[in-house]
Amino acid sequence: MASLAPVPKPAQAGPPRSAIAITRLAYANVRNGPGTQYLDIGNLRKYTLTNYYPGSRTSDGWVWVEQGGVQGWVSTNVVTFEDVVSPPPPAGTGATPYDSQIGIWHWRGDAIPENSVEDVARNIKTNAPYVSQVWVKTSDYTPRAGAQWQGFWDSKRSLAIDNTASIDKWVSGLAKYGLEFHAWCVPRGGDINSEADLIIQACLRPGVKSMILDVEPFDGYWIGGRDRIRPFMTRIRRALPGAFHIGMAVDPRIQHYETIFPREWAPFVNSIHPMVYWGTMQRPLDGLLEETYRVWRGYGKPIVPILQGNATASDITAAITLATGRYRARGLSWWRLGVIGPVEWNALNRPINIATAPPPSTPVVYGEERIIKPDDPGCRRFSHTGRDEFKPFTGAWGWRAYYKAAEPQTSKVTVEFIPSLSATGTYEIATFVPARHATTRNARFKIHGVRGSAGEIIVSINQEIHFNQWVTLGVFDIDTTKPRSGHVFINDLTGETEREIAFDAMRWRRVLSLVQPPTNPPAGFADGYDSPVGTEVERRSSKVWPGQWLDASPFGKLYFVGTPNEAYHTGADLNLPRNADAHMPVYSVASGIVIFANRLPVWGNVIIVKNDPLISTGMVVYARYAHVEDMRVTVGQRVSRGEMICKIGNAFGRWAYHLHFDLSPTTILETNPSHWPGRNREEVLSHYIDPREFIESHRPR
Repeated sequence: MASLAPVPKPAQAGPPRSAIAITRLAYANVRNGPGTQYLDIGNLRKYTLTNYYPGSRTSDGWVWVEQGGVQGWVSTNVVTFEDVVSPPPPAGTGATPYDSQIGIWHWRGDAIPENSVEDVARNIKTNAPYVSQVWVKTSDYTPRAGAQWQGFWDSKRSLAIDNTASIDKWVSGLAKYGLEFHAWCVPRGGDINSEADLIIQACLRPGVKSMILDVEPFDGYWIGGRDRIRPFMTRIRRALPGAFHIGMAVDPRIQHYETIFPREWAPFVNSIHPMVYWGTMQRPLDGLLEETYRVWRGYGKPIVPILQGNATASDITAAITLATGRYRARGLSWWRLGVIGPVEWNALNRPINIATAPPPSTPVVYGEERIIKPDDPGCRRFSHTGRDEFKPFTGAWGWRAYYKAAEPQTSKVTVEFIPSLSATGTYEIATFVPARHATTRNARFKIHGVRGSAGEIIVSINQEIHFNQWVTLGVFDIDTTKPRSGHVFINDLTGETEREIAFDAMRWRRVLSLVQPPTNPPAGFADGYDSPVGTEVERRSSKVWPGQWLDASPFGKLYFVGTPNEAYHTGADLNLPRNADAHMPVYSVASGIVIFANRLPVWGNVIIVKNDPLISTGMVVYARYAHVEDMRVTVGQRVSRGEMICKIGNAFGRWAYHLHFDLSPTTILETNPSHWPGRNREEVLSHYIDPREFIESHRPR
């Protein structure tokens, strides 16, 4: 371990400059001196806002940076700085009610644990004091029901929007906590007069600051075609004061631009709210933001991005930095209440001030996880017809799930998940939505044992828009003294025909705060990393690749040069001389939970472990062990550092015996276990880290 004396910021460093840090890797090491021989004291993440001191630059390219509580040196060989200025120039014409504001979208009461408007407002202000607006859905339309207030589809009456009096209750309840009420709705164009009249009533209530129309090119949204837009919007505009602000929420991708008839809406709307859902759309964040502004900048309206609230904390931080620092967004909003966890609240709680690096904040991390798959002992399936109504199938990640036709009127089956949580606390609960047999738009999950709730909490998920993804149901205070604490029920009653509902795995993640790192890590934290190979004595030695183990294909190097398999390597290929590594044991490098254990094309058997957050920094790293045999773990199983998980294989004869081992500090392996950037070196460096270097820097104390 480096032990040189720290080198402080030079006296001649001069004033700082605010900039976006663009790291060559997923993150850059911050050290306590200008050189790799100095101690690693923190990480500078890609696309985060930082202050750097150009006057501190050394002859070999090290500069002093300050970000939150981390201050030290980084090398300009691995990080560049994109300067930002303040205030941001306008993104379009005219002022908006969203300038310098942060909004949170609310869909319906069924989807959140709170039972009153005051509870909603109090919790928002507790979790994210910088949030100033709540955007509440007020109306919708279906061919069967016609135009209705949103409460028509909401069973939680205390939060339902049933009439203008409900809106008044929301306005006054939010105002007690300094929050503004902004309305939104989904116009369909099926009955333009009735739909317009509900919108007009909502907009004319005192305290309603704006209305956002959700106009998307998908089934279930605008069906009125081009010709109904002008009479629909003319009716609305004639009834409202001329200064009343109407925004339009849109899918930002270029292939969807013309499908919503943007020129017909243009005379009637004042701002554009693109849905920058990089995770849902399975796009890189920076690429989707670039396309958003390229497509919509010429529309002539201010752009206020809607960002994905159920993303990782690092992605949320990057989204804020890029949207405000690079594209000069004047305000932001987040989708939505009910899916944003404490870790994510902590990340999005930033003022719209791109000239100032974010202040230090209390680290919040996810601790121990519990995953229950449909065939696990913690899952029970019930049929109410006396017949086996469930149809099994094997999902993309190897375990068995079930499905059946959705029922429009009467439930035929119920599934219960029993997590047996050990302690009362805050948990993020999520469901896995497979790519097949999941077409319902109204899968209703019923959560029991939520503190402060007399009954069950009902959360609806649109399975149709998710593909092999964990989807957050919400974050809940679970009281383990209550009957069925943390239990989740789901049945097949969705109110639909000709659709299927999938019953797949559930996940519970404990939410923990780190005010000060404890001396001994509690359950759910990693105390460090060891080698995945070697004897116990060898793995505890100072040599990362122990004994005679060697890395045949080091991280980031081009190998298989000149062949169809030419690629930059994402990790290490660990071998022993003369094929002595065949069938040797493989060990988990750190404590964590298995999120994938299955056979993949080309790869052979693969195990992915989501390692527990490091007790020192809260950093989460994913470990992938590939080409293995004799897998001894299953998805959802917890493993300890040094626990044997498999043996070295050869991908069923495809490769020579060796262990492919890589580490990723992003979620790429959670969403794509077979991810392989090939010749895209930039993508390798964005998603993977040098495993030898990382383990060497994070050995157990």
